Amino acid sequence: MAFQWLQMRVSEEKDRRQRESSALERLPMALQELHTYLASCVTEYTEAFGAESAEIVLMPTRVKVTSRDEREGRWHPAGKVEVVAVADIPGFRVERGEYSMAVEVGVLPSNKLFYRDREQDKYLTMEELTRRILDRVLFPKLRD
Repeated sequence: MAFQWLQMRVSEEKDRRQRESSALERLPMALQELHTYLASCVTEYTEAFGAESAEIVLMPTRVKVTSRDEREGRWHPAGKVEVVAVADIPGFRVERGEYSMAVEVGVLPSNKLFYRDREQDKYLTMEELTRRILDRVLFPKLRD
């Protein structure tokens, strides 16, 4: 005997697993896409403040951004943020010192990606996401 509630839950779980599988498949591409946008921001920043003022590095499962201050003719690290791909979310964990933010990555029916702040349960545009990642690292002395 098959219960209706059980059939519905099995169907819901199949759909959830399919969405999660799609997101996991797209996660490396999502990290690459995010890196492209972050790199554009870092390029604009370094054009304004000097080639050594910041750098961005793409690794297989993470993106690292480091900012530097010039003091006494030498560049010194000022801030660092890492965006790490995390399959368990599936999405990214943004890590900056004591600060950490989980960003879920999902696939819309149109096959486009979406980004959602898990703690605040808020969908993020790419502009909001890049700001949350870079703002405190590149501009630590400016207020929100």
